[in-house]
Amino acid sequence: MTESEVDKDGQDGIDLLAGVDLKTTEDIEVPKLLIDQVIGQERSVEVIRKAAKQSRHVMLIGTPGTGKSMLGSSMSELLPKEELQDTLAYPNAEDKNNPKIRVVPRGKGKEIVDAQKQEVRKRIQMRNTFLMFTFFLIMGMGVIYAFQGGEIKVEYIFWSIIAAAVVLLVFRWMMPKEEAMMPKLLVNNAGHETAPFVDATGSHSGALLGDVRHDPYQSGGLETPAHDRVEAGAIHKAHKGVLFIDEINTLRVESQQNLLTAMQEKEYAITGQSERSAGAMVKTDPVPCDFVMIAAGNLDAVAGMHPALRSRIKGYGYEIYMKDSMDDTVENRKKLIRFIAQEVRKDKKIPHFDTSGVKEVIREARRRSGRKGHLTLILRDLGGLVRVSGDIAHAEGAKYTTGEHVIKAKAMAKSVEQQLADEYLEHKKDYQLFKTEGVEVGRVNGLAVMGDTGVMLPIIAEVTPAQSREEGRVIATGRLQEIAQEAVQNVSAVFKKITGKDLSRKDIHIQFVGTYEGVEGDSASVSIATAVISSLEEIPVDQSLAMTGSLSVRGDVLPVGGVTAKVEAAAQAGIKEILIPQSNLNDVLIEDRYKDKVKIIPVATIENVLEHALVGKMKKKFIEKIKSFTMMEKNILEGVAEKKAV
Repeated sequence: MTESEVDKDGQDGIDLLAGVDLKTTEDIEVPKLLIDQVIGQERSVEVIRKAAKQSRHVMLIGTPGTGKSMLGSSMSELLPKEELQDTLAYPNAEDKNNPKIRVVPRGKGKEIVDAQKQEVRKRIQMRNTFLMFTFFLIMGMGVIYAFQGGEIKVEYIFWSIIAAAVVLLVFRWMMPKEEAMMPKLLVNNAGHETAPFVDATGSHSGALLGDVRHDPYQSGGLETPAHDRVEAGAIHKAHKGVLFIDEINTLRVESQQNLLTAMQEKEYAITGQSERSAGAMVKTDPVPCDFVMIAAGNLDAVAGMHPALRSRIKGYGYEIYMKDSMDDTVENRKKLIRFIAQEVRKDKKIPHFDTSGVKEVIREARRRSGRKGHLTLILRDLGGLVRVSGDIAHAEGAKYTTGEHVIKAKAMAKSVEQQLADEYLEHKKDYQLFKTEGVEVGRVNGLAVMGDTGVMLPIIAEVTPAQSREEGRVIATGRLQEIAQEAVQNVSAVFKKITGKDLSRKDIHIQFVGTYEGVEGDSASVSIATAVISSLEEIPVDQSLAMTGSLSVRGDVLPVGGVTAKVEAAAQAGIKEILIPQSNLNDVLIEDRYKDKVKIIPVATIENVLEHALVGKMKKKFIEKIKSFTMMEKNILEGVAEKKAV
């Protein structure tokens, strides 16, 4: 098998490990560098390497679970080896609310603070020794005077105690506080061999930009020095390293503006972030923050970003879109096997996978991709399946995780959407909200997707006299969202054309049954058209059949997403036949347990749909009418084309 070969029939009968020499994942060597552990994102890895070499900013956009955080973390290992620095805050004798900032080489900051602590400790010890000597000297003199003259004079002892206490308090009050003069270590890079990586995802302004703590005791000798209340932000801790922010659009606009300033100036003064805090009056000298920023997010993150911040990243760095699938080749399957080995080694608590377990994970990766000849790159979810499979194997005391363990894990570790869909299906079965046998006019079993799970979507159509004297209307109910509403309008052109009836005096009611959570998308277009045409022509629809597909205004069936999940949902509900778009046929990768339960029928036009969905005596005549109309239209178009050619 060559590297470009993939499964031709869409089934799992082929050897998924052909061309791979494997016994267990114990034999797989895992790269040491984090960047080399990234799977399937070759272009992104190449850009990250370039960005690290040139210290460029990067924005990663893509689906959650595709490796954005991992790429961000790996960049800190690739940054050029620079001398890291420590940052210290010193008191300012001239202005206590303007602490001074000093930058020293890595490790020196801790040495300076430790040396200062030692010096302060010695001074305090000498001061305490002197105070104790003075205290006992005064007390001793009081005792001596008290016993002179052969008579004990208690008042001398009393006044000596008072004098010693006064001297002790005065000395403590008058002498400078040595602790207040000690510098504070804001950023400590001692022991760091690589550039720092700071994850500032979800940070509020203080954690991101630095802050000055509130001082409840601001006078009376109990106050805390301003420099000692200064706290470094994530941007300062990432100096000479990487600042990673996921879901960048969730940052407040003010924080994004300040972040832009820090990126431009490569330094940012720390001040109190709350105007009600005593720290609001404190502002340090500029603190260095020369970092490489990696901003990550979903597609909606681009719209929510501050335009100037995005422009800065785009102008001085790279924008990368993370792929969510890769080609199903031998080489990429090897990478997926390495991913399994990486997850096992990271977890450290689950057994390695044997060949049957690896095959089942690869099969699931193909199924989750939703496309023929592809493997999913949403590896966080796939890693969850690996860990649950390993947990089951560990609980059973197995030496290796097998295919049976993976199959059990798929049943056990269902997503919330899958669990809701199961409950939803049982509920609809109990109350007969959809039918899987018999025939009925104006009723069609549609299919939809909830998250990553398919669900049944019963659709009912009814034709009534128009409520308005001016025109007939198409009325759709079931909490339809914008795209679904537009799909209904598009479909209305199809059934008007096919039936050829005057609908100006009729209202067409379309009901999406049980859609309390709403309906979005156009994948129910063929179901709507079939239900309405069935109601208009009074031709029943086979209820053992379900369908999905978008529809053009000319009656062509267009591809939709989530076909595999929809087919599995229909099979689980007891449906016997499923109509799907012709162009989606190669995207169907259902599990083995569903293959014998349903027959999948590809369709290209609404005529194909009606030919399979409608039943009864009137069907044949109606289909012939549609075909003759279609043929006439085709002949007219060909005649026009010939005239133009002449």
